[in-house]
Amino acid sequence: MLSDDELVEQILLGNENAAEELIKRYYTSILRYCRWHCSNLEKAEDLTQETFLKLFKNLSGYKGKKKFKAYLYTIANHLCIDESRKVEFSPLEDEENIVHEYNDIVRLEDRAEISYFLNFLSSEQREAVILRFGEQLSFGEIAKVMGCNMRTAQSRVRNALKIMRKEQENER
Repeated sequence: MLSDDELVEQILLGNENAAEELIKRYYTSILRYCRWHCSNLEKAEDLTQETFLKLFKNLSGYKGKKKFKAYLYTIANHLCIDESRKVEFSPLEDEENIVHEYNDIVRLEDRAEISYFLNFLSSEQREAVILRFGEQLSFGEIAKVMGCNMRTAQSRVRNALKIMRKEQENER
């Protein structure tokens, strides 16, 4: 199995099968990530497709060194941020139906409860938690996606978890 960087090299040489392999490898993860950022599945699918289009359009600018996953999530992050600026945020009407309907996209067991507690966080903390626990990115990868250093990424997650625990205790 080729590494991400080897697939990128093959794509740059014109190998379409390598592009398909890269899409297969990351499509579901990027869709799930975009799904965290918007309440509409169709919009999440559009953002996922835009992510890959932008990736392939700018692939010659990728510098390699085993940082492909962070590079790809950075593209998705920027597209999601741009999209969130276009529309006013409105909470999901029926979170339980969303959890049931898209359970195969979201790995976390109780998305409604998690979404509720995410509302208590700053946008940076929420993003760090989604990247860490929703997407299983390392703190180094989170730092690259969010444009901060690794200690800041760790701090955002740690502080977010404290806030979420406190709110959970207040609910009891």
